[in-house]
Amino acid sequence: MTDGIAWLAEPESIAWGGYSIVMARDLESESLARRVAATAFRGRTRTRSLGELTGRQVQDVLEGVFEYGHQEIALRHGELGEWSYVIKYGGWQAEFGPTPAIDRGELHVFHLEFEEENGKPVPPSFAYRYDERLMCTFNLHLDGSWGNGSPEGDPETVAAVHERLTAAGLPDDDLDDRLVHRACLKVLQDHFGLSLPRRQILEETLPTLLLKDS
Repeated sequence: MTDGIAWLAEPESIAWGGYSIVMARDLESESLARRVAATAFRGRTRTRSLGELTGRQVQDVLEGVFEYGHQEIALRHGELGEWSYVIKYGGWQAEFGPTPAIDRGELHVFHLEFEEENGKPVPPSFAYRYDERLMCTFNLHLDGSWGNGSPEGDPETVAAVHERLTAAGLPDDDLDDRLVHRACLKVLQDHFGLSLPRRQILEETLPTLLLKDS
């Protein structure tokens, strides 16, 4: 039995402020982390290995190294079966761009992100890209008042996700946003086979990269 990804809907599931996770299939985690790092700070990124750290240690390092919050970025990375994953820590919300494309070279890449402390508020989001094509994206509150309130992208992929959401009874305006968030994550988990090792991420050490704007 795997941990899946529905546990990300819990408050501060990864760290204070939310979560931002990139997952890919059939690529080692260090290579995925390097691809993610290359999209930071408009391509002006300096990268340094910090060895293996826990999530708490990463946050302590970030608090001690930087003076400005928007520069506080680190990546922990690991592998689970055929999947690799990268977890972003710090001021990641506005510091990563679309180029160079992480999914270049026929790579399946999934991005889950939630700015939990954003006062607007911003719903959690999902995006799946393959070989520089957007396959599916939507927000995980299914909130039509915020962009992509329902799946958009490749017609065949979108139709399959729509079918799964409908089977799960979604959208349901009577459900609390957190329950919708969890239900959407469960749909994505089951449809795409997504899973993250909860204990390893929350309690154990993982290889860590520190990113700085050059």
